Amino acid sequence: MSGNGILSSTSISASGLAAERQRMEIVANNIANAHTTRSLNGGPYRRQHVVFAEMHDAMAPSLLGGGSGPAGVRVLGVAPDQTQFPEVYDPGHPDANADGYVQMPNVKLPSELVDLVTASRSYEANLKALTAFREMMEQTLSLLRGLG
Repeated sequence: MSGNGILSSTSISASGLAAERQRMEIVANNIANAHTTRSLNGGPYRRQHVVFAEMHDAMAPSLLGGGSGPAGVRVLGVAPDQTQFPEVYDPGHPDANADGYVQMPNVKLPSELVDLVTASRSYEANLKALTAFREMMEQTLSLLRGLG
């Protein structure tokens, strides 16, 4: 993504939109699997989270002087949450161990809902930035048409 020129802010916002969309998809998947005790790898579902990295553009000036400027965000990948699985006493469950305990997914619904709201608000902020840029460009073109 090129950060130089007038369209750098749109590139930054667009990268934020794409990253937050993927984050919301991962959170939705976590919520959907909050009670999945048997996944493809045999154990309970393991919560996933998105790993972000900032992008820099050598052609864009840094706000702090020197170095490269901002060019947006990208998703490095999706990583499993390595926290322990909680155990619940449910001897009638088909996945219960000999002591009657079932390992449950390490998904905490309140945390997932906070992540979902945070991602949604970040998405909205990036969308507002794109909308504001579009409106400024429309006003600029309108003013330029009036000069001719």
